[in-house]
Amino acid sequence: AMPLVRMGIRHRPVAVFLDKSVECIASFLGVIASGNYYTPLDTQMPMPRILRIMNTLHPAAVLTDRKHETMVKEFAGDAAVVLYEEAQTVDLDTRRLEEISAQIVDTDVLYVLFTSGSTGNPKGVIISERAAVDFTEWGAEAFQIDDSWAFGNQTPFYFSMSVFDIYQTLRNGATMYIIPHTAFSFPVVLMKYLFEHKINAIFWVPSALSMISALGALNCPHLPELRNVPFGGEVMPMKQLNKWIAEYPNVRYVNMYGPTEVTDTCTAYVVNRSFEDTEHLPMGLPCRNMDVFLLDEQNALVTDQSIGEVFVRGTGLAYGYYHDPQKTAESFVQNPLNQMYPEVI
Repeated sequence: AMPLVRMGIRHRPVAVFLDKSVECIASFLGVIASGNYYTPLDTQMPMPRILRIMNTLHPAAVLTDRKHETMVKEFAGDAAVVLYEEAQTVDLDTRRLEEISAQIVDTDVLYVLFTSGSTGNPKGVIISERAAVDFTEWGAEAFQIDDSWAFGNQTPFYFSMSVFDIYQTLRNGATMYIIPHTAFSFPVVLMKYLFEHKINAIFWVPSALSMISALGALNCPHLPELRNVPFGGEVMPMKQLNKWIAEYPNVRYVNMYGPTEVTDTCTAYVVNRSFEDTEHLPMGLPCRNMDVFLLDEQNALVTDQSIGEVFVRGTGLAYGYYHDPQKTAESFVQNPLNQMYPEVI
């Protein structure tokens, strides 16, 4: 935090360019403590994508380490380059940090995550502190998360699902293992890693779960500690989930649904009955402080069995897309059911 404070950077984006690591999370927290907001950049991202993000974000600084310094200086432009190793040696001015903390309000931005941008240009989703705290509080209470939880983190830190792992760990004094990326290419290596580290909670994308079940590695070895398997980001194929349930019948499986634009999750369904291989899992019920409803093509509320488009309102809603009022206006719209005051859905 201190180098950013000394540069007088406030309420600005700071890009974090580090390998997926504990230092990466420490950097996020340092950026927050300095009164700024962070954007994770993956060190494995192709350079054109990094440049497109930098071009939209215009960060005040890029936080990196000596290993990546040369690479960062190639794309940093006029952003200051702050080295993690040097930031560690700067004297802490606790009084100054307390002053900054006192000025932070819960509507301030916490992070900007750039979504894959299947349409070409990645969009920077802006999430407030209040949204992330509310999402974390909901998850902790809904799943009774405490310090006995050991998360096995699969998703990259630039992907919104990781927000759950990181902040639940911090809030509840839980443990999080950053599973080496290579383990996901070898199901048996992955299962051994989970077994050896006594990991009991995994919030993964269905394709990662399905890889293990499809290749018959669910008991290589069997995981006696496993208790919680929420999943999201993709549709879970019931055929593969049924294989997990057969091997681990006492685990709590939760279908978590939502885009990055709702701080990751707006509905959740705890799997509480059996499903045929050909069936689809329900999206579930809205999380606390989130309201999910369907509108038809005339923007009327769908109350019967007909088809509509999913709309969301509530605390978890993003502010829009960074530096992109046009795309923001396309997705974040006035609630047509309410003509009385501004209400974005």
